[in-house]
Amino acid sequence: MSPLPRSGLPSQPQPGAVPDLPGGLPVRPLQPTPDGVGLAPWWWLGCHGGAGCSTLANVVRRGGNAGRYWPVPPAGERCQVVLIARTHAGGLRAAQVAARQWASGSLPPDVQLIGLVAVADAPGRLPRPLRELLALVSGGLPRVWQLPWVEALRRGDPPGQVRLPAAYAQLATDLNHITDHHRTGGSS
Repeated sequence: MSPLPRSGLPSQPQPGAVPDLPGGLPVRPLQPTPDGVGLAPWWWLGCHGGAGCSTLANVVRRGGNAGRYWPVPPAGERCQVVLIARTHAGGLRAAQVAARQWASGSLPPDVQLIGLVAVADAPGRLPRPLRELLALVSGGLPRVWQLPWVEALRRGDPPGQVRLPAAYAQLATDLNHITDHHRTGGSS
């Protein structure tokens, strides 16, 4: 799936077109990054437990870890969010709920969704029902990246010592480009 925006897909919430869902992910006010520099360029949001927020934060080394909360920026600020979900049925359904929550317009307007990172839950190709569910969920998101299974990350090997597939570097490059472009006033 393409990490670039796909024609005809929503890049903004669609209030009224998508009903608000009860029971979505909670929101939490953001704090500046630990180094005190300000807000992170984007925030990883795990759609469910074990999605991979801390792993991606360690591997990509940029972006804040919002855990399982929609980050809400201070007044006058904007935050960009990347959803993360595993590619098992429960993970993809959780991503669907988060995507619908964003699309409903029920989040503060300064929360901008960049897309979804679908992290492989097992080695090999996704079974057809999961590919179809991912395609369905992807239809409501600005971008989707798929990351392959990495056994070394599962074992807990230090991220700096793991040889990662090219998809991880491409994700980092895309996110840096997107967030830098938004910060300078462009749109992606």
